[in-house]
This record gives sequence, structure tokens and C-alpha cells, in this order.
Amino acid sequence: MTTTDKSGAVTLESGSPRRRVPRGAPLPLLVPALVALAFLLLPLLALLIRAPWRSLPGQLTSPEVWQALQLSLITATAATAVSLVLGVPLAWLLARTEFPGRGFVRALVTLPLVLPPVVGGVALLLALGRNGVVGQWLDSWFGITLPFTTAGVVVAEAFVAMPFLVISVEGTLRAADPRYEEAATTLGASRFTAFRRVTLPLIAPGIAAGAVLAWARALGEFGATITFAGNFPGRTQTMPLAVYLALQNDPAAAISLSLVLLAVSIAVLAGLRDRWMTAAS
Repeated sequence: MTTTDKSGAVTLESGSPRRRVPRGAPLPLLVPALVALAFLLLPLLALLIRAPWRSLPGQLTSPEVWQALQLSLITATAATAVSLVLGVPLAWLLARTEFPGRGFVRALVTLPLVLPPVVGGVALLLALGRNGVVGQWLDSWFGITLPFTTAGVVVAEAFVAMPFLVISVEGTLRAADPRYEEAATTLGASRFTAFRRVTLPLIAPGIAAGAVLAWARALGEFGATITFAGNFPGRTQTMPLAVYLALQNDPAAAISLSLVLLAVSIAVLAGLRDRWMTAAS
């Protein structure tokens, strides 16, 4: 049997003497852990130390920066909406239905998480470009051209962001009790009605968390965007692309934009904190 005293130390009771179990970290683990912490935090601290705080308001209100920021917010929100419309049904399909090759399909869905974004951009060009497998038909039948357009930015961001939403929602669906849906169908509701009236309210926190992650990933997307949509100010130049361009010409502006992206990342972590704490407990 184990007991814990007021200091947090754990003792073992085996009949006679009590043995204290040390709670401190051993030195061979503590040293690399502190090195890893410094390795992760030092670049962020350097960004804060070297930030041009006095000229920051002027940098962020310049037309170029505001244009990139506005485009990033619009495209990231649109990509998140696309991910919600398409990703939630896909997550439900993976979590609630049985079909041959489901594990393989799940692996394909998560592939953009590990695929280099530039490779994703090349794949999008081959699929949706003017001469792509599908893009040539979109161009000839409907006159739709996606590459190097704002819509192309949304497509590229949705491609890399949707797996975050699918994984989050699928995990929530697997944790949710399916008996509520079964009870609704027993009472005469169709499967879609049960999904809309029963399942969606149950998994709403998971959908919200996945949407926030997808939005943050879309906001920070660089490789697939510049490959598939290019870097045209006012049309396809999002904030990460503007940071890359400004780093060559105006480092102060690059630091200012980086601070905005850092603030967004911190806000995302703060928004998901309650969900993580609930999962950990």
C-alpha cells in the first residue's frame, strides 16, 4: 500500500518499516531535460529580445504587413471551414463504420502530417494545376483555375490542416458512447438525424479543438502555399510568405510578423489548455 505525505513524497507500507520513494529527478535525466527546454525556448526568447518594440506599431500598421495579415486570416478561416465541412464526415466514417482498408485510408488521411509541405504543393499542382489530372477538366469545363490564386491558397492550407481536424474529431468520436446514437435510431431517427441531433452536440468540444488546431496550422502554412499558389502580394502572399520575403529586405518587419504568428500560437495553446488539462486528469 502507498501513502503520500504533505510534501508529496510517496511511502510504501509493507507491514513493518516504511520506505520513502524519492520524487526528485535523477541527474542523468535532469540535465538533458533542461538542455531540451533551453533548446526549445532560446529561439523564442531571442525573438522577443531582438524585437523592435518601439517601431512595432508602425511595422504592423504598414500596408504590406496589414495586407498579408488580412489575407492570412481570411484564407485560414476559409480553409478551416472547408476542413469542417469535409473533415467531420470523414472522421465519422473512420470512427463509426467498418469497411475494407479502413486502416489504410486512415494512414492516407494522416499522410499530410508527415509529408513535406513542398511535396504537398507539387502534388497539388499535378492534381489541380492547369494541366493536372483534375485541374485540366476544371479549366476546360468550368473555367476554374486554382494555382496562383487566393482560392489556391485556401486549397493548399486545407490540404495540410484538415488532418488535424480529422484526428481530433475521430478521437472524440471513439471516446463518445455510441449507445446514444443507437437509442436515437431505435426511436425512429435516421442515422443522419442521430448524427445531427445527438452526435454533434456530444463531440462539439472535439470539433472546436480540431478547428482551432486546423486554423493555426493553416495560418502558418508556407511550403505548400508558395509551391501551389505562389507569392503575389495582395493575392497569395500570406504572413509566412511575407516573413520570408521581409527577412531578405527588412528584417525588422520580418520580426514583427513573426511576433504576430507567435502571439497566435500562444493564443491557440491557451484556448486548448482546458481540453488538455481535462484529458490529462
